[in-house]
Amino acid sequence: MLRVLAAASGARSVVEIGTGVGVSGVYLLRGMPPEGVLTTIDVEVENQRAARETFAEAAERAGRTRVISGRAEDVLPRLTDHAYDLVLVDADPLLAPGHLEQGLRLLRPGGTVVVNRALWNGSVADPAKRDPVTTALRESLRRIRDEDSVTGALIPVGGGLLIGVLDR
Repeated sequence: MLRVLAAASGARSVVEIGTGVGVSGVYLLRGMPPEGVLTTIDVEVENQRAARETFAEAAERAGRTRVISGRAEDVLPRLTDHAYDLVLVDADPLLAPGHLEQGLRLLRPGGTVVVNRALWNGSVADPAKRDPVTTALRESLRRIRDEDSVTGALIPVGGGLLIGVLDR
């Protein structure tokens, strides 16, 4: 799905919040044109090392990826407004609302923001669930739903993908 979203949006400049071991980054890169650049942010040094290995094994040239070490809350404000085609929020779900807000700021008109695990194993749809993660993800859903300049959808793929496209 990430490959399709990157390809459909023509993404040349992508930010990934939460590198993990680089699998989602590889799919994003495969959907991007050859000159596209993925900027991925993770606080865990071990994740960054594993992601670099994953990118190399996938035969992605080093210039296509920019791995930034640090907390997304510290790194994102330093990235350029309206400079990115796609932003993937795939880090600590408790921080999803803030990451989503920053992601929307980073997008060019027509850009796409994606929040991974947006259904949180079905908890988001259960009104009885009020734990902090579920509440944070519901806040992200409301943000996309209530933003007049964003067209959104919640896709029940994997743990759920919340997708928002910023109006042109």
